[in-house]
Amino acid sequence: MGNARWWMALGVGFALFTGGIQAQEYSEPRALVGLSFVAGNPLGDLGTFFDEGFGAQLEGSWAMTDDRRLRLRADLGGLVYGRERLGLCLSSCRIGVDLTTTNNIFFGGFGPEYAFATGAFEPYVFGTMGVSYFATISSLSGADESDDYFDTTNYSDVVMAWKLGGGARVRVHRGKHPVSLDFGVERHQNGIANFLTEGDILDNPDSTVTLFPNRSEANLMTFRFGVSVGFGGRLRD
Repeated sequence: MGNARWWMALGVGFALFTGGIQAQEYSEPRALVGLSFVAGNPLGDLGTFFDEGFGAQLEGSWAMTDDRRLRLRADLGGLVYGRERLGLCLSSCRIGVDLTTTNNIFFGGFGPEYAFATGAFEPYVFGTMGVSYFATISSLSGADESDDYFDTTNYSDVVMAWKLGGGARVRVHRGKHPVSLDFGVERHQNGIANFLTEGDILDNPDSTVTLFPNRSEANLMTFRFGVSVGFGGRLRD
């Protein structure tokens, strides 16, 4: 009976202790770091070359004001809008390899972000300036899905770009490092770019290749869903 009372008292003390920790209130975080899944839809003339693309984006922001509403934002991401795979043979087909070609758009930029509110629900807008890198890359790997052995950039173009977007962070975990779900939509204004799509590389019988690049407006919309984590929060007095 005595042991039971001792364990009960220990359990109550632990509950009170953990409850006290959970009840601690932290200020809004100074920095936010997030990782998002990205789906892209081409706009205007770009839609005649491909239908959609998918990728990922890393974003971060740093509060420049005490109320945490005005932030300096930076992001870096990419998406794949085309993919071709060709099986090849080496040494009379005793060794099978795969030649994979992907059409990619990599992008990055920085600029201001403003949150209309902070806390559990945080809607925000932002604008960034940076670059977009259009690159078609071929890589050689084992037919059994082993690592890439060689890769070559077949064609590329770099353009200055700006991005205008908005979204909302919905907090799902409080504490020193709060966690939020992050939803957003962004317009990428890339202007005119040169790029390849599926079928724009012709392999010639003499082992050379012929490229058929496209030149077009290259603007697109991206839709994000991800998670952000806060850093730099302090215990409230």
